[in-house]
Amino acid sequence: MSGYGSNNKYSFLGGLQVVAQSISYEIPLTLCVLSISLCTIHSSIVDIVKAQSKYDFWGWNLWRQPIGFIVFLISSLVECERLSFDLPKVEEELVAGYQTEYSSIKFGLFYVASYLNLLVSSLFVIILYLGGWDLSFFEINKVGEVFGMAIGIFITLAKTYLLLFIPITTRWTLPRLRMDQLLNIGWKFLLPISLDNLLLTTSSQLLSL
Repeated sequence: MSGYGSNNKYSFLGGLQVVAQSISYEIPLTLCVLSISLCTIHSSIVDIVKAQSKYDFWGWNLWRQPIGFIVFLISSLVECERLSFDLPKVEEELVAGYQTEYSSIKFGLFYVASYLNLLVSSLFVIILYLGGWDLSFFEINKVGEVFGMAIGIFITLAKTYLLLFIPITTRWTLPRLRMDQLLNIGWKFLLPISLDNLLLTTSSQLLSL
């Protein structure tokens, strides 16, 4: 919308790249979330975290869904347009992508939204795969409801900030992909892998009934 509204053809092309990139990787993200819901037999975030806390550290969905964790993490980085997946901003030698015609506070809001998107994606990874506010060696319920809630928020944010080092590290080390390579990874690799993971999770749940 911002690329189209600026009435600049280069910005509009950058906006189209965002749309193509998002469509390619939203589907694997959704399939990974469905696999978690089937694995824990819950659709509530609180229930998903409680299901992971039953078996301590080894009950985290990271060990039960390792393929889904990798697919979800890669797709999250693409959705946040982090290097090496920041193709909507790759033409910054000429223009800055879809935010070319924006300056001052409007330009700043784009970057605030980008980092908020990265923070929210990290929170989803923590809640779905890394136990959320649970620690295997410490029971939050023993310290009372109010202190337990505060400790749970602190644990969740601590895990989230530790996970944020991954996109920062990839920004320093990985080369940038071409647009066709990025779309091929999404449609030809991550989508079939996430779909197979969903089918395997469904089959295992049916066999366990």
